[in-house]
Amino acid sequence: MNEWKGTALVQLLEDTVGTRRTESLFGLLEVPQTLQTPAAGPVSRAVLAMAMDMLLFEDLIRRVPSASLYVQQQERDGRKIVFDHGALRTVKTLSGQLPPGHLAFARILEPLGYKVNGVYPLEVLAMTGHAYAHLDLPEGIPQFFVSELHPERFTQTFQETVARVLASAKDPLPAWTQPLLDELREHQQLPFDQARKLLPNLVACFDRQHAPLALADYQALLAESAEMAWIATEGNAFNHATDRVDDVAALSEAQMALGRPMKDAVEVSTSGRVLQTAFKAAMVERAFVAPTGQMVLRTVPGSFYEFITRKPEAEGHLDLRFDAANAQGIFKMTATQSR
Repeated sequence: MNEWKGTALVQLLEDTVGTRRTESLFGLLEVPQTLQTPAAGPVSRAVLAMAMDMLLFEDLIRRVPSASLYVQQQERDGRKIVFDHGALRTVKTLSGQLPPGHLAFARILEPLGYKVNGVYPLEVLAMTGHAYAHLDLPEGIPQFFVSELHPERFTQTFQETVARVLASAKDPLPAWTQPLLDELREHQQLPFDQARKLLPNLVACFDRQHAPLALADYQALLAESAEMAWIATEGNAFNHATDRVDDVAALSEAQMALGRPMKDAVEVSTSGRVLQTAFKAAMVERAFVAPTGQMVLRTVPGSFYEFITRKPEAEGHLDLRFDAANAQGIFKMTATQSR
């Protein structure tokens, strides 16, 4: 990490999570060299976006044991993770204080330099995916795949349950962040102190913002949509982070041989240029409100870790698209029944 000393990216991360965690992240992740800008100057939207993405990656591997084991092995082998994209789930409806669906994230991703690069109907799941790519470094800065579930495609009871569960959602962005996001959108940079102040608030958006739900409500949601049940317990936390690898099929075989909890088959896009697989979701304990009013713990699916191979669609350019069929196959990683 020596060549990064004194850069805005390192200073942002060190001021937010300390030197040890910053060094660990640089040891794990491939970071575009073009982001080596001095901390003494303004922070570009690309640098701030990368800082946020690195912290979200750290949070994901902390919550997914199989991901942690995998990235530690990659580090021991001398290979850095190419962070391709992160995914999260939203609901296209009023959610307490939050804007509906992907708009809750468009308000931060767009000022950071992201633009919707594709919209993918996920009809089997009653969802729509919005892919955000970075305008400055589309292949070097991780993309976001923000899916939104459509409650109106389910029963009236389901819709009422969704409304009840999400009504308590709080907005993690304080009012003072809006002028900073407006300035970032207009000028594509912020003074360092403002960027440092904004960063933790951006990261805080990727979490569950609503209160624990009733166990009966969770069971009602699960009966119609495993995806909505997942949102009910995990909220807008990263559903998965994805490692871009040279040969996802070979990697899948190697991980299976190690006894890792791997998806049975590799998903291949219609174009044949995008191949994906994943570890199965970590199982996590979450608190629910029992009929007696007491809190009870249940084990439910959490997040997972994904792998992707992107082949070139033109000389010197990777195919950065997603595929609806691939995505729907990958979504099954969190469809495991709770217990």
